[in-house]
Amino acid sequence: MEALSEELKIKKLEGGSIVTPRGFSAAGVHAGLRYAKKDVGMIASNVPASSAAVYTLNTFQAAPIIVTKDSLAADGMLQGVVVNSACANACTGQKGLMDAYEMRKKAAEKLGIDDTLFAVASTGVIGEYLPLDKILTGIDSLELSEELQSAEDFQTAILTTDTGMKGCCFQADIDGVTVFMGGAAKGSGMIHPNMATMLGFITTDVNISPADLQIALRQVTNHTFNQITVDGDTSTNDMVLVMANGEANNQTLTQEHPEWDTFIELLTSTCESLAKQIAKDGEGATKLVEVLVKGAENDEDARKVAKQIVGSNLVKTAIFGSDANWGRIICAIGNSQAKVNPENVNISIGPIVMLKSSVPQPFSEDDAKNYLENEFIQIFVDLQNGEGKSKAWGCDLSYDYVKINASYRT
Repeated sequence: MEALSEELKIKKLEGGSIVTPRGFSAAGVHAGLRYAKKDVGMIASNVPASSAAVYTLNTFQAAPIIVTKDSLAADGMLQGVVVNSACANACTGQKGLMDAYEMRKKAAEKLGIDDTLFAVASTGVIGEYLPLDKILTGIDSLELSEELQSAEDFQTAILTTDTGMKGCCFQADIDGVTVFMGGAAKGSGMIHPNMATMLGFITTDVNISPADLQIALRQVTNHTFNQITVDGDTSTNDMVLVMANGEANNQTLTQEHPEWDTFIELLTSTCESLAKQIAKDGEGATKLVEVLVKGAENDEDARKVAKQIVGSNLVKTAIFGSDANWGRIICAIGNSQAKVNPENVNISIGPIVMLKSSVPQPFSEDDAKNYLENEFIQIFVDLQNGEGKSKAWGCDLSYDYVKINASYRT
């Protein structure tokens, strides 16, 4: 286990997953939506769980998002989520909405619970109707388990153009009790969250109310999932869902609880891990890019600058070509709408200083090229204008991105 915070004692649990928190199980099967890979999955809690979600800001929100919002509207409690890949069930009108409700109904019947205790998520091609019979048969065949393999089956079932599974697990001590938080996600292209084709599912055995969980998720999302980009497009289906079933039996967490900050750090560690895995797996990507901004007038300005840089196609292509063209970075900063003093900016690519107080610095092109050939690239920006700071993650833009998206439906 790797300590992430000495003060808050957040630890990464190697080999943990979405079924590590007490009382959660998962499953994934091949129902025939894809040629051979698993394509229908489920996460379930033994008991109703406090739940919270954030969704895409795309105007064309997909049918499963509408159904999930309906499930959460009553009291913020869920006991499970059912997911399919291969078909987004987006822009499918009334039929698509009814199909999503049928998915919810079938999943709830499997657990013998009320329909509104299930969330629904879909991902894949937009504008096509669900092969509903296959999905319902797939739900019937799911065998929920608390074994790691079941978590991996779920993680596989939700993938589209992803090159591999995305998951993590962390633990912390709250009220003298060890609590766990597991995460699973998918996302590779059409990634530019305000909430991209991106789905995230988080399980925890922490005891917390739905209202406070929603506050925590919104806060953390702004610093994690909303700070990644692959191609600047926000999908119709993006969603991050958290279920907290209280099985750890800690005192109910609220914003006034002395260990609220520990929970926020636990959630942040989970969301940041998933976000970085998504950014690293950008379609055709060869490098993960992390931009760290400090010295902004406020954190919001820092977030704008960091995401503008990591989302710039000119920066992304320069990273792919291992070209230390810092002029593209300065252009992105100027396009961010943040308050910037153009005469007082520092820029470094990795350990190599490019710009100091807006004055170009001599550097070795060979050293810069060698650094940019790594798989993990960091860009440091100091605006020297305040105390605001933020991070953002993305990837390079390669020839393969065009190839993948030019033939996505075929």
